[in-house]
This record gives sequence, C-alpha cells and structure tokens, in this order.
Amino acid sequence: MVHIVGAGPGDPELITVKGQRYLKEADVVIYAGSLVNPQLLDCCRSDAKILNSAHMTLPEVVAAVEEAEQTGKMTVRLHTGDPAIYGAIQEQMDAFEKRGIAYDVVPGVSSFLATAAALKQEYTLPGISQTVIITRQEGRTPVPEREKLRSLAAHQATMCIFLSITMLEDVVKELIAGGYEETTPIAIVQKASWPDQKIVRATLSTICEAIEGKGIDRTAMIVVSRCLGSDYELSRLYAPEFSHMFRKASK
Repeated sequence: MVHIVGAGPGDPELITVKGQRYLKEADVVIYAGSLVNPQLLDCCRSDAKILNSAHMTLPEVVAAVEEAEQTGKMTVRLHTGDPAIYGAIQEQMDAFEKRGIAYDVVPGVSSFLATAAALKQEYTLPGISQTVIITRQEGRTPVPEREKLRSLAAHQATMCIFLSITMLEDVVKELIAGGYEETTPIAIVQKASWPDQKIVRATLSTICEAIEGKGIDRTAMIVVSRCLGSDYELSRLYAPEFSHMFRKASK
C-alpha cells in the first residue's frame, strides 16, 4: 500500500494526525526533499528506508515503490503542502494504477492557507472578495491563454500565486495590465509557518523595490487582494438581525 501524504507547509505540527501516523508506520518513505521540512523525518522508524525524491526521476520513484510492494512493505510518498496543488501526483497515481498498486491520498495544509495564517488575514471578506484564485505565472510549464494572470486579474478576486517569486516583475506587469490598480495591496510570504518565515507587504507599484535585499528568492507565496488593506462589510452570519437555522434574529 502507498499513502500519498501532504506534509503541510513546513511546521512539523501542521501535518495531519493521519499523515503522521502513516509516517510513523512506514517501511519506506519517499519525500520531496527540496521542500518538505526534514524534521518530519524524525517521526520515521529507525529502520525505515528513506529516499529523497529531489534526486530521483519519476521512473525511479515508481521503481522504489514497486520494490517495496513486492516485499510487502508500506510506503509513504511525502509531498509538501497539500499534494493536490502543484504536487505532480497525478502521473504517479496513474503509474500505480497501471501496475495494480493500491494507494490513497491524505490531504495536507496548503501553503496558501499557511500564508493566510501568517498574514492574519481572511481571504474572503464581504463586499471585497468572495473568490480565491490559486494560480501561477507562466514559466517552463505553460498556462492556457484563458488562465494567464492578465485574464484572471479581470475578476479582481483574491489571488494566491504559487511558484512565481523569481518572475515577480512579470507578475506585477500582468496583474496591472489585467485590471488591478497599481495601489492594490500585495503580500509576499516566504516559508510560511517555518521559523525563518518572512513577510513583505506593499502595493503592486512598490513590491519589487520592497523585497530587494530581503533574500526572498524561492518557496514564497504571492497574495494580491484588496482584502489586505480594505474596510469591509460585516458577515451576516453573526448579525443580530439575521436569522438562520440555528438562531432566530433578535429585534
């Protein structure tokens, strides 16, 4: 059996209870060494075989899993954040399917959610934004025309941009060209939930200058939204005059 486990954003305590249990029980652990906090490996058994997939190709990962399966061993494939978001797990699951290898997926806390926690910010404020767009700037991986930042910016929603910090100037240009005002608030959080977490707040017109010299060059989330600096309407959920199935309105 293979358990594809979301390791969470970095803080070892942000892995799920189930994910931690599988990690403690695993005979083989294949972890994304470029992103997963190595402290999580302290949960592993002393006799567990641990492989760093940062040095492996897809065929090598699949071969390691096949070898474990042939000897009746349980494998944890440990991915950063939540494996469903930019985790490259579909190709692995398809390979397991073809080989008749049983697997399941344990979700994890994504870095875009850890970023909200670091910013102490709700992404969906009434009257400001009720939509969160998870996306990335086009790089070596192409993006469909309708999903380019310039197109998505037209929605004026909260946007969480992965894997794009090294292309920040292009990101800013695309967002402004798509309709965001230059004064739109933007925040960059590097290594959300890690001890060395960094936060930089600015506007679209000032962010490139604001991060100079901050050493922010990877594992950073970009958040663009008016929710980062706006007045907003209060939620109707807790309004005294608002009735719902659990509470009658007070007069």
